[in-house]
Parts: sequence; C-alpha cells; structure tokens
Amino acid sequence: MSEPALVALQGASYAYEDGPAVLAGLDFEIREGRALALLGRNGSGKTTLMRLLSGGLRPDEGRLTVEGQPVTYDRKGLTRLRTTVQLVVQDPDDQLFAASVEQDVSFGPLNLGLPDTEVRARVAEALAALDITALADRPTHLLSYGQRKRTAIAGAVAMRPRVLILDEPTAGLDPEGQERLLVTLDELREAGTTVVMATHDVDLALRWADDAALLTPSGVRTGPAPVALARTDLLREAGLRLPWGAATADLLRAHGLLSESAPGPRTPDELAALVAGPLGASGG
Repeated sequence: MSEPALVALQGASYAYEDGPAVLAGLDFEIREGRALALLGRNGSGKTTLMRLLSGGLRPDEGRLTVEGQPVTYDRKGLTRLRTTVQLVVQDPDDQLFAASVEQDVSFGPLNLGLPDTEVRARVAEALAALDITALADRPTHLLSYGQRKRTAIAGAVAMRPRVLILDEPTAGLDPEGQERLLVTLDELREAGTTVVMATHDVDLALRWADDAALLTPSGVRTGPAPVALARTDLLREAGLRLPWGAATADLLRAHGLLSESAPGPRTPDELAALVAGPLGASGG
C-alpha cells in the first residue's frame, strides 16, 4: 500500500457566498519531495485551491488531510496545518506589515510561542536561505519589489513548513531576479521543503517542475511535467499554450531528428546540448 500524500484534498467543493461553485468534488495531492507546478486560466480556481490547502478557507464539502489524517479547524488543528503548509501570496505588499525585515520574518515563529532563542535561530536561517541577511534591519517600505518578494518567502520559510506554496513567485521580477529566485527554490528543495508553484508561465513550469497540475473545467489533471505539458488537449482545456520546449520536441520528431522515446528539451541549454550532440551528429 502506497504512503498517503503529504497533503491532500478529497472530494473538495467550495463556493463563495452567493456565488457558483469554484471547485466541485476536487481530488488533489501534494507528494513529498516533488516540485509541483499548478496551472490554469484566470478564474480556474487556483487561488481558492491554494487557500484550501493552507487552511485559509475550509471546504464546503470534502476534507483536507495531512499524511492521511483529517485536518481539524480548531486552534490546534490549524497550528498543525500551518507548521506543515505555508502559502506566499503573489503580491508581497499583501503579506508584509512589520516595520523591518527581521520583525516581519519573526512574526510567524513568535505566534507559535517559541522561545526567543528558537525564534532568532529560525529568522537567521530564513534570512540566509533567501540571501537577505544584510537586509535584516531594513525598513520594509524601503525594499525593492524583488527584496519584498524574498522577505515574504522568508517569513514563510521561518515557519519551517514541509510544503511551501507560492502564488506566481516570479511575477514582476526581472530575468536576473527570476533566476536568483529559482536557485533559492532549488536550495530549499534540497534542504527538504516540498515546493508548489502556481504560475501562468508554461515554459517555466516545464523547466522547473517534476509534476504539473492543470486546472480545467472538468477537474484537475496531474502528471509528470514533460508529459502533462505536451498534451495539447489538456492545455487547450486549461486555456494554456504549448510550452516552447514541447513544441520544439514535436518539430524535431516530425523531421526525424528526435526519437519518440527521447525526452525533449526543457531549457535553451538542453536544446543547445541536443544540437551539439545527437542532432548535430545526425545533421553531419
């Protein structure tokens, strides 16, 4: 018998007051150690799903479980959930409120009632993980947008969650800022944090994720990212385009330059390696 998912929604439905159901009968799992990209058009329910997973919303029907155990929505149950799952929203200004970076990052651990020494250790660890130790005393209103993003993520990391859910974490960042953040996320994963990223960027999802979950009107479809993001039927239903890497692989296979079983490129560097390697040899 397989291990239960680290976090799962089972038969979950949710509707906002006086509105239609946003999600209905949804089954969704987060598997430990797998980088998961969550994709879907605007209005598909991504934000609602993330809030259900983090305890910000409670399903009208169905249940949320952590390692197979149902979550209770009393103080004890929600504390347990929030030390397991942390959500970082898209706009850091919706999350930051303290006067300085250090104060903001310490808020969550302080609310857990931890000893001062433990709080200080967690804050130092989170600031180092996000490469913002030098900003500890900086007023939050003087931070750049990228620095505010990192501070918001550090506040979640200081809770030492097993699952970190990020809503459009690269939105608004310049290319260098995006690359730095992706390196940071890889380091968090290597340290044992399971990362879930909601994004509209199918190219980023193909490059970064192990698995992709596509929210469609008929439900959520989850699978290995290279497979799920090559399915034009699912992408069309989800209102998404084909990633360039998948389109390139299709073109190479159509011209007999890539076998059906060979993986396609997920990054420009992988395409360059293909051209310099087997493709270059076949062309010669």
